[in-house]
Parts: sequence; structure tokens; C-alpha cells
Amino acid sequence: MAPMTQVGEEMHALVERLYPLCRSITGDGVRATLDIVGEYVPLQVHEVPTGTQVLDWTVPQEWNIRDAYIADGTGRRVVDFAANSLHVLGYSVPVSKTMPLTELREHLHTLPDHPNWVPYRTSYYKPEWGFCLSQETLDALPDGDYEVHVDSTLADGHLTYAEHVVPGQVADEVIVSCHTCHPSLANDNLAGIAVATFLARALAEQTPYYTYRFIYAPGTIGAITWLARNADRIDRVKHGLVLACAGDSGQLTYKQSRRGDAEIDRVLQHVLAASERPHHINEFTPYGYDERQYCSPGFNLGVGSLSRTPYAGYPEYHTSADNPDFVSPEAMTDTLAVCREAFAVLDRNRRYLNLSPYGEPQLGRRGLYDALGGRSDTKQAQMAMLWVLNLSDGEHSLLDVAQRSGLPFDTVAGAADALHEAGLIKT
Repeated sequence: MAPMTQVGEEMHALVERLYPLCRSITGDGVRATLDIVGEYVPLQVHEVPTGTQVLDWTVPQEWNIRDAYIADGTGRRVVDFAANSLHVLGYSVPVSKTMPLTELREHLHTLPDHPNWVPYRTSYYKPEWGFCLSQETLDALPDGDYEVHVDSTLADGHLTYAEHVVPGQVADEVIVSCHTCHPSLANDNLAGIAVATFLARALAEQTPYYTYRFIYAPGTIGAITWLARNADRIDRVKHGLVLACAGDSGQLTYKQSRRGDAEIDRVLQHVLAASERPHHINEFTPYGYDERQYCSPGFNLGVGSLSRTPYAGYPEYHTSADNPDFVSPEAMTDTLAVCREAFAVLDRNRRYLNLSPYGEPQLGRRGLYDALGGRSDTKQAQMAMLWVLNLSDGEHSLLDVAQRSGLPFDTVAGAADALHEAGLIKT
């Protein structure tokens, strides 16, 4: 993989490229997004028809938009979808009429506390139309008649999602999920898309133990659709991570799975603590991103969520201020690094059985002590071997060993490799 500085710049360039596209839970904006991501990693794209029953939900009609604006009496566009896709209420039904400002105000959304920002608003499941604009723009509009035009379609079509699979040594899977439904919002969630994509590229350069399945889907309905279509093979999913808000300057935040003690929970807590990065660990709540779908009680998958500042935890959330300048290559690089570190632990975390459990086996005659000669961490490596031997009872994992001994996971895993090769332990 390229140097991390270069990777950070490439992730940021991907965010900038995706930013202008108008995404929603369905439509051509999602397809265009996946087309671009597909230039980085090969994708299997799925189209699920309108009306398809997916668990307790139904795939909605597909929404597409070509143009939208509010024009004053001179024909000047005072609000223009072409300037920013946030200007239109998501899933707005078509409209073309002239009305006074007093009537138009009922369909306008602003942020009075941040008068120069444009909010992000949607109306997915209720036929409605509207515009989002800055409070400053609204305040500057004189009374009078305005032409209102939304050139959109809401018709039977498809919900689109995509998968990328990195084959592993076993069929057991780790899922990595990010949402593709937000329009021009850089942190939420283009940064998540970028980190997921470059994580997939990094894993493809290795031969991972687990199979890694990356899911690019619209929020809520997309994850529900994926679960409905994969219910018969869901037992393959052993671990998972939802990526969101991955590029802001805040501290890393890990939200635990519903189980709270799933292996992914323990791995992320260990990696974040061992790295000495400032971070937060939050307990599971049934509100947030798609971890709540994967962790719904019927599935109860070991899926957590990694972000920097969590959803709704920063003023720029769901506003035009969440633009490419709000996210940085450095923050995305840091998020990516944590993902790689966590999956490196997850991939090597095994339970072993000591084949010589009665007393301490003689390591010297097997050359194990000699193999450590000259290492700067000889004493640490020796202790790791003793700890692995002692806790290899089929019940303790290498992560258990690392946490109980206080030794680095890499040192513990290296000791296990040496002991396994010497025939002293087995999986």
C-alpha cells in the first residue's frame, strides 16, 4: 500500500469527488457514487425492486431529481439545487407553481442558530416538497411572488446497494458497513465510504484469516434489505464494524455492539487503549447508524460502530458546513490505521490448547530460547511464551493473554506462532 500520507490525500480526493453528487436512499446518485467507488475496488451491485418486502419494511419508490430552484420576480434563482444538493428536501415530489413568500415559507427549512449554513432535511416516507436554505438568504427575501420548481420523479424502480468481498482463509466473515444515502455531507458519510474503500484495498494486499465483506448501502432501509436477503447465511458473520463520521478532528469513538462483550468490542477497546490514542468507548443504544439493524435482537450480531465525533455530536452535523474542508486526510488516515490495527488483532486472535500441560515444557531443548537471542525484547518474548503456554486451555484467546499479562498483542501472537511451530500448542 502507498505511504499513509499519500493514502490520506487519496481518501480526501475521493471525498471531494463524491461530494457534489445528490444521494438519497434510492436513485441515480447512489449508482453514480457506486460507479466511482467501483474504480477503486470491484463491486457487486444489487438492484432490489420497489415493493419488495424486506423484514418489516418495503422497498420504496425510487427518487431522482434533475433540477430545482426558487426564482424571484426577475427570474433570478435565489435558491438553486445546482449549487448544492442540500437545497432540496430529500425525496421532494415534483412541483411547479408561483406563490407568495408567506405561503412558500411553510416549505422552507433553515438553521437560525447558524444563519449562513444550509440544513439537510428529508421526507422519505411522506409525500412532501421543500427547500433548505440559509437563514441569511431567507431574511434577505422581500415579500412577493416566487416561482417554485422541483423537477423530480418518484416512481417504481429499485433500491441499490453494493458489496466488495476480500476472500480469507476461512468462510467466516467480518462485515464492514457504511451508508451511501447522504447527499453533500463530507464527514457523514463520505469519509466513512473513503475509509472503508481504502481499508478494503489494504486487506486485499494480504491473505486475511477471515473473509471481509464490505457493504455500501443506504442507511436503515439498505442494511435491513441486506439482512433480509442474507438471512440464510447470517451465521457466517462473526464480527462487524459500521464506519461513520470518520474524518473530523474529534477523538475516536467506539460504540459497542448490543452484546457489549463481543470479540469486536474487546478488540477495539484493547487497540484504542494500547495505542494511547485519546478515545471514547460508548455503550450500545438502539439509536444511531446501522449497527442498530445488525444488532437487532433477532440477529444480535457482534457489530460495533467506529467514528470520530459521533452523529449529532458536532454543530456541522447534517448541514452545509459538513463539507470537504471539515474533514482532513490526517483524521481519515488515523481512522483507517485503527481499523487496520483492530483487524490485525481480530485475524490473529485464536484459542490454543497446550499439548504439554503438566508442568512447564522445556523450551531450551526445542530452540525456543535460542531463537530469542539478540532481540531487544527477549525478556518480554520469553514471558509471552510462558503466558501463552499457561493460558492455552482452549478457553482463553490470545487477546485474553495480552490483556491479563499486560504484554503487547503482537508479542503474544508471535510467541504463539513459535510455540505452534514447535508442536507445543494447537488450535
